[in-house]
Amino acid sequence: MSEDAEILFGVYCPPHPQPLLSPEANEGYSNLRDAYETCRKRIEDSDADIILVYSTTWPSIVGHQIQAHPEPTWIHVDDDFHYLGSMPYTFRMDVEYANGYQEACEKRGLHARTVAYDGFPIDTGSVVALQLLNPDNRLPACIVSSNMYSNRAETIVLGKAARDALATQGKKAIVVVISSLSNRMFTEHIDPADDRIHSSKDDEWNRKILEFFADGRLEDLSQLSREIHGQIRVQKVVAYKPAWWMAATMGQHNNYTGEVLAYEALHGSGGAVIALTPAEGSVGDKEFDEDDVEYYHGDRDVLTKGML
Repeated sequence: MSEDAEILFGVYCPPHPQPLLSPEANEGYSNLRDAYETCRKRIEDSDADIILVYSTTWPSIVGHQIQAHPEPTWIHVDDDFHYLGSMPYTFRMDVEYANGYQEACEKRGLHARTVAYDGFPIDTGSVVALQLLNPDNRLPACIVSSNMYSNRAETIVLGKAARDALATQGKKAIVVVISSLSNRMFTEHIDPADDRIHSSKDDEWNRKILEFFADGRLEDLSQLSREIHGQIRVQKVVAYKPAWWMAATMGQHNNYTGEVLAYEALHGSGGAVIALTPAEGSVGDKEFDEDDVEYYHGDRDVLTKGML
């Protein structure tokens, strides 16, 4: 069923608020803002039915949470950059898809639930992405959390469940993944004009990742993400999980046209806006080491049904 899902293109973007709240403070922030604008225009010109968001700044502990409030409204302030100001928001969510996604997760063995109550705090990354990519709520959205403890199998299945729900409902999607590249930030206030990638090693590995994206090698990134995580200092929630989920949701192959629209420093971390569009050609089919998985049975089968 999931093979019938239609993903028009994907966007990989950073979780920090500077491109939304202070794009004029640094040329790099302005470049990121322009890259968001490019993606916004492409979304508006598409015939997508939904924007599907996976955000690493919405961590969950038990299972997976899916935003299902039809119109979440609140005023958000970022934990790290509160001095930049408030981010009031009102979004339009696709409740039908959220419920369908939750059901698809359960069918594949995942524990998932919808969240739908007034005042639930939408995370910084989702607020920034939706306000810049979908400012008039022209398209409904769906946001799914990033489980802090999920392994590769669980995350891959979560992406496949997203495809299941899209195929069942016949909806065309724009996939948005919110994640840093390197995430080593300065621990003291800096002048935005002096912002830079925190270390040369971070910058080197960021650029290696961007080479894969530019070549459309999404599945290669998914397969190599453990190695990348071992070399670059990032939190687990923003390291390999986004690549796993994005590949499983969009399609586990390298048949993409990749565009790195901007790569800049955000208080020392690496932030990039990247577009991935399905294409006919492939960089090459390889014999991958990581296993594929269709259903989640728990870590080491501890959740296998029927066991005492």
